[in-house]
Amino acid sequence: MAGKIGGGDDQPIAEINIVPFVDIILVVLIIFMVTTPFIMKPSLNVQLPEAGSGEETAPSKFSISISKSGEYALNGEPMSVEDIKKQAQTQSADNPNIQAIISADKDVPHGNVVSAIDAVKSGGIKRFAITIEKKK
Repeated sequence: MAGKIGGGDDQPIAEINIVPFVDIILVVLIIFMVTTPFIMKPSLNVQLPEAGSGEETAPSKFSISISKSGEYALNGEPMSVEDIKKQAQTQSADNPNIQAIISADKDVPHGNVVSAIDAVKSGGIKRFAITIEKKK
């Protein structure tokens, strides 16, 4: 028959209902999926040049991008060369061992890359790297 009526049912519940937990996790997942595009920083579209030689370098908090149209961005935020120089001065004062990473489109004129390197070095950052796509 069914269960006993009255006392005598003093045993602890040995099951855990996970349905509410799964519901909460799915809601959190949906929230992350919806908010991620708003959190991502816009960046410049850069087609890196290919090279056969190149070494891995550690990620840096000072990353410069140069687009094909000649736009500069520091850590994903559009900036002029003068502003990059000012930021380099601030960053090098805080961390003298900081390394700048320069990502330039393969069709960018050489002068734009030199301007970025000059801004970084005159701002006090002594180490820099140029990103490439590894040849296959």
